[in-house]
Amino acid sequence: MADLSTAIKTPLYDLHVALGGTLVDFAGYALPVRYPAGIMAEHVHCRDSAALFDVSHMGQALLVGPDHETTARALEALTPSAFIKLGLGRMRYSVLLNDEGGIIDDFIVTRPEDANLDGTLMLVVNGACKEGDYAHLNAKLPANVKLTPLDDKALIALQGPKAIDALARHSSKADALTFMSHTIDVVDGIEVVISRCGYTGEDGFELSCAASDAEQLAKLLLAEPEVEPTGLGARDSLRLESGLCLYGHDLTTDIDPAEADLGWAIQKRRREEGGFPGEARILAGLQDGPASIRVGLRLLGKAPAREGTEIQDLDGNAIGTVTSGGFAPTLQSPIAMGYVTPDFAKPGSKVKLLVRKRVLDAEVASMPFVPQRYVRKL
Repeated sequence: MADLSTAIKTPLYDLHVALGGTLVDFAGYALPVRYPAGIMAEHVHCRDSAALFDVSHMGQALLVGPDHETTARALEALTPSAFIKLGLGRMRYSVLLNDEGGIIDDFIVTRPEDANLDGTLMLVVNGACKEGDYAHLNAKLPANVKLTPLDDKALIALQGPKAIDALARHSSKADALTFMSHTIDVVDGIEVVISRCGYTGEDGFELSCAASDAEQLAKLLLAEPEVEPTGLGARDSLRLESGLCLYGHDLTTDIDPAEADLGWAIQKRRREEGGFPGEARILAGLQDGPASIRVGLRLLGKAPAREGTEIQDLDGNAIGTVTSGGFAPTLQSPIAMGYVTPDFAKPGSKVKLLVRKRVLDAEVASMPFVPQRYVRKL
């Protein structure tokens, strides 16, 4: 039994206990790693139907300035992404950078659909990073743009191909959303910010509501035949199959966006104009290639490779390190992500992985390992 004496309880803590969740301390919060069905069953259920995750440990906050352009430019000064022309109701993935261009955190930025909220951007940051993120933002933002953490909010993720079937019975607006867009609706009397996004590679939603309403909302969704509760274990295997980064592992302050293969998060105008921290390092990496780059790895046997495993060329020379690894239930084989020198970044490149003095055969693979199924157009 994990020692949870100092862990923060999310608004769904009592529900996790009632559902038989195995709770662990994750980023300082008591969260379920699995339920009685087990990680494998939960993973498969998410791919086939719909899974409900408690992600209330994530940080939700508002950036508020006098108008949209002012707020967008203030955030652009701290990230490499473009927000000035972000449309109403649209969302964008980005990274918060330190002065050297290293990644402090990755996060989601939403421009509210309500035109009356001009000057407001909504942020969702990683739970383990949120206090550091808030401190960095407060230190760097101009005086006319304020950060307001929403500590009284809960966040629930409903993920999987049948998530829309379950949610649409309670929200008339959800089905009109496409990937990376949001709306606000009243669900069973609860005001919910509904975002069509997630961390599994499947279609799905993240639902923000008042902490006091979270258990009611979760029970409402769990009562739908498609939905089962799902823990951190399956969340990790799902995101790994989908080639999605985990901060603190695949992304750190020592890694820049070019190395992380996140060039798609740096829009054309930002590449041309610059004006973000570490721009010389990042733009050089995008143009000429970084010293190392994030790749996917398919292991050719059955043994997995975990974080910290050395990646070698066929002659036994060290060429990189695994940052995430595990078993892929969908593929029924072990997979990993890691950083290698550019000479070995091409899919199909043969490499060796040194696992506890045992050498495992592997090859570089394209990501995502499992096709993503986001709803981009209706």
